[in-house]
Amino acid sequence: MRIILDAMGGDNAPGAVVQGAVLAAQEFGVEIILVGDEEKILAAAKEQSLDLAGIEIIHAGDVIEMCDDPTRAIRHKKDSSMVVGLRLLAEGGADALVSAGSTGALLTGATLIVKRMRGVKRAAIATIIPGQKQAYLLLDSGANTECPPEMLDCFATMGSVYAQKVLGRQNPKVALVNNGAEETKGTPTYVAAHQLLRQNPSIHFVGNIEPRDIPTGGVDVVVCDGFTGNVILKLTEGLAKFFSAELKQMFYHSFATKLAALTLKSGVSAFKKKLDADEYGGAPLLGISQVVIKAHGSSNAKAIKNAVRQAKACVENGMIDTIAANMAACKAAGVPNAEE
Repeated sequence: MRIILDAMGGDNAPGAVVQGAVLAAQEFGVEIILVGDEEKILAAAKEQSLDLAGIEIIHAGDVIEMCDDPTRAIRHKKDSSMVVGLRLLAEGGADALVSAGSTGALLTGATLIVKRMRGVKRAAIATIIPGQKQAYLLLDSGANTECPPEMLDCFATMGSVYAQKVLGRQNPKVALVNNGAEETKGTPTYVAAHQLLRQNPSIHFVGNIEPRDIPTGGVDVVVCDGFTGNVILKLTEGLAKFFSAELKQMFYHSFATKLAALTLKSGVSAFKKKLDADEYGGAPLLGISQVVIKAHGSSNAKAIKNAVRQAKACVENGMIDTIAANMAACKAAGVPNAEE
């Protein structure tokens, strides 16, 4: 299996990406292709005493910056690491791509170069978020601010497949974010979406879910428009930082609390690991015709390595083909969740 890494994408590139590539190649046995400025890649490897034997480097002299306009950057920065990598993926030169670069540019580039799957009008960013009972998949978490009912239904189909194929959930529970559990709650868009999800033969729909129940509700997939999803995601990230800071302050308050911290060390470590985004690696762009993973912009080597693990799991478990089959089944059953 060949996986492309955008070596120049992200706040810590190329150092963290190169280190993550070496770790992934060693741990997962995949072929890694680093795309970016070859001189900088080799310098980063030398600085960290990393052996790049077996890792291919494809030179790309330009970089898409976070401040660049996504569409303009994709069209005009043809020699950027992201565009070169996406082109290689589209041409069949690899099985998946991972980038910690600009989310907007990656989404635009994947759509224009790699293309969407048949029947998918818009791709969605699917983010894995820790919960009390289990992690859940949130989509869309920022790609599409406004979504018609059919698009939300499409997201449910794609998210259910990912939960089953990659997260290993049997008959994953799918819920629709709303301001009440009743099917008549919410805007006309969400009321209509509720009816579509109920009729969708490819998912296990359990109804609406209120935001307060998302972290504890035990569902596998949470569906919403990108505006709502991004608010949920950023609020969750903020609360995680708040809880971690409060715990640290509490345990280091006095000698007695420091002793208590030692007693609870294993439990606190497990809690911190559950909240650690680096454990999940990145967010898949569901709806793109090949596997594309968006790693966080501040990803370290551990996060890059786990993003590669995620990409590998998507390919090995046939996620793309299963989504395509489920979309086709919905269309055959007359459920209007697939748009040409």
